[in-house]
Amino acid sequence: MTRNETVKKCLFPVGGLGTRFLPATKELPKEMLPLLDRPIISYGVDEAVSSGCTSIIFVTGRNKTSIEDYFDSSGELEQTLLERGNSALYELIKEIPEKAQFMSVRQPRPLGLGHAVLCGECLCSDSFFGIILPDDVMVSEEEPVLSQLIHVHEKHGGSVIALERVGDEDVSRYGIALVSEEIEEGVFRILDLVEKPARENAPSNLAIMGRYVLSPRIFDYLKVSGKGAGNEYQLTDALKMMIKKETLWGYAYKGQRLDCGTLQGWLDATVRLALSRNELRVVVEKALSQDTLKT
Repeated sequence: MTRNETVKKCLFPVGGLGTRFLPATKELPKEMLPLLDRPIISYGVDEAVSSGCTSIIFVTGRNKTSIEDYFDSSGELEQTLLERGNSALYELIKEIPEKAQFMSVRQPRPLGLGHAVLCGECLCSDSFFGIILPDDVMVSEEEPVLSQLIHVHEKHGGSVIALERVGDEDVSRYGIALVSEEIEEGVFRILDLVEKPARENAPSNLAIMGRYVLSPRIFDYLKVSGKGAGNEYQLTDALKMMIKKETLWGYAYKGQRLDCGTLQGWLDATVRLALSRNELRVVVEKALSQDTLKT
């Protein structure tokens, strides 16, 4: 676990409807869809814990109780595993609720990422805090991506957002940052943010990705930013207001992002992770060598 003394809380906005995965997500939260042998959201939680966060806050919505249940104790299951002599699985299940202090707050309606973050004010208003969007599963061989952002915050102060260089053909899919000259490797001062610009209007190819370290003052900006694109409260709009009054850094993180926000991305992530495990690589390679199913 990475030690840090400044960012102990991490907020997870998980109140969305998951419409891109319907009908699978009619009752099952998309964050609980399996990515190999554990749910998508567990990867983000492990990243936060490994970054030194001790409190995890879920901003939930309707039909999201299975997320809270997953990170709660399961006495009956634990007892059954012990009785069956499966001590390895017992230890694995037992440690899940012990990873951090888990809390949740309800988002009554899905009104955008900014609104979800604002719902967490009651639990995150006293210090800088992290935000992880669990659709983006980050894989890093060095240190967790959230930890990388925390280090930038600890060195330079201010809030920090994760940036990733994307191709010109993809800039219209993301919020794009206008940045200063690089002050050190990967670190930029954010001058402006543009939501999903046309390629010819993009100020750079540095896209905002789903990791943030934010000052609790973000809640003040969210309260006055109003509704933006899609008639929803956009976190980007509040960050644009923040830039005018305080420092916002961007960090081109080191690592690989697996986009689990679409069916295609989730399938790609599943295959990539399977190929990274020797016991599963054989299964994937065997399946790909065979004829497709006849329908």
